[in-house]
Amino acid sequence: MRLIRGLYNLRASDRGCVATIGNFDGVHLGHRAVFRRLIDLARIHQVPATVITFEPQPMEFFAPKQAPARLTRLREKARVMAEDGIEQLMVLRFDHSLASLDPEVFVSRLLVAGLGVRYLLVGDDFRFGHQRAGDYQLLCDCGQRNGFEVANLATVRDGDERISSTRVRAALAAGELTLARRLLGRPYCLHGRVAHGERRGRELGFPTANIHLHRHATPLSGVYAVLVHGLAQGALPGVANVGIRPTVAGTVVRLEVHLFDFAQDIYGAHLRVEFRTWLRPEQKFSSLAALREQITRDSAAARAVFVQ
Repeated sequence: MRLIRGLYNLRASDRGCVATIGNFDGVHLGHRAVFRRLIDLARIHQVPATVITFEPQPMEFFAPKQAPARLTRLREKARVMAEDGIEQLMVLRFDHSLASLDPEVFVSRLLVAGLGVRYLLVGDDFRFGHQRAGDYQLLCDCGQRNGFEVANLATVRDGDERISSTRVRAALAAGELTLARRLLGRPYCLHGRVAHGERRGRELGFPTANIHLHRHATPLSGVYAVLVHGLAQGALPGVANVGIRPTVAGTVVRLEVHLFDFAQDIYGAHLRVEFRTWLRPEQKFSSLAALREQITRDSAAARAVFVQ
């Protein structure tokens, strides 16, 4: 998949595509249904299937403290899109300049002159440009003038409810990993590189891989049975804590993973941690001894998940 970061990286050969625009946080089954439709259109028009997205996401730019926890960072999002067959990912930096752009200038500069879009898929509630003045009808009008078609995205449901990033977040926050997996079409994972920590886990008898998530917030927290990908041909089982580690006065959200029966040096390794079963919420203990006892129970509970 070709990753295009900003309009200035567009090449003349990039003109001519079918596209969709959105945050696509989580890349859930609703998004993936859009991608299948986009890929079908790309085959008909014999042009690349292109996704246009934003970094940061608009809510993260306008109100970072109120923005919901991100389900997927850009690297994770791009990986799933590539696996689904998306050929181009256009990443626009969302800043004051983009937010204040006149909607028709956005269309002419990006969609017409830049990408040469032939077919555009968007939700009928999609808004863009200065003061969010651009809407679905404006896109349709611009399409008629500039020779591209615009179509509305169909809602994808799970049962009686719409599949959405908000619904996935709610499932993760409630520890409902089976529901989250169903909505995503895959297990929920967090990705990151193993960094040096304070070695408290080793002192407690449970060495951990400390993964800095580079997030202000995560959509889940607590203790989980997990599978870790990236260290061996298969996945390795373990127990993980996602949170700020209140017992040791932590303040930054981290992912700490204790791998069962594993003793290799893995500093610097990039891991994908798959969350299988929620075990308990994160909590503060009165002493490190009490924490050690609880980790022993958590490890036993997590091991039991993988022998069922």
